[in-house]
Amino acid sequence: MTGQGTLLVVSAHPGDFVWRAGGALALAASRGQRAVIACLSFGERGESAAQWRAGKNLQEIKDIRREEGQQAADLLGAEVRFFDADDYPLIETPQLLQQLIDLYRELQPTAVLTHAAADPYNMDHPKAAEIALKARILAQAPGVEGPGDVIGAPPVFCFEPHQSEVCGFTPDVLLDITPVWETKMAAMRSLGASQGHLVDYYSDLGRRRGVQAKRNSGPNLGLPANTLSEAYQRIYPHVTTELA
Repeated sequence: MTGQGTLLVVSAHPGDFVWRAGGALALAASRGQRAVIACLSFGERGESAAQWRAGKNLQEIKDIRREEGQQAADLLGAEVRFFDADDYPLIETPQLLQQLIDLYRELQPTAVLTHAAADPYNMDHPKAAEIALKARILAQAPGVEGPGDVIGAPPVFCFEPHQSEVCGFTPDVLLDITPVWETKMAAMRSLGASQGHLVDYYSDLGRRRGVQAKRNSGPNLGLPANTLSEAYQRIYPHVTTELA
């Protein structure tokens, strides 16, 4: 996730890309990369309990979640495309799939981040991952309709789900996000009206993953003792000419 390519994050709901991949987005933006979020739904039914309890109606909640998502993306230095697909459940439709295929071909991403394949707490998260991977495969095929050129084979990284040990998530990539930690914190706090209870949880997780990153980095990388990190799991093999 270095260089001048485009990072694409496919997120089921507005909060997901912040809690789980906000550091990666902020890092990409800080390095001059284009960072784009495909936010498939507003999480208006399944991830907006505080707004329902406050007496808001469906459209009001969508508007609130759009504003929160846009503010978070702006803080992270990323673009966000809202697809406004329904949530709970998020359903794959031919239109949604084609929109994502078109986005892949428009962006030609050099890396893709999305949800893990399993999440017994939220059905929309693995569905978003399924749609993201299907669109990636179809966007590679010359015989599939869509604008522009077919894409290559961008690596796909699953970001960490909530309660990862129950989701079968085993991280094999730890991303040092220490330089952009305060940016991620600001983006997380911007979701406070709807999901403020998660700020402490993901702050603690960043510190725990940072400890693991420090212990696994070896002496050459020289990570500081207060390293902060996000965890990812690769979908496809890492191709290299040197084991290091």
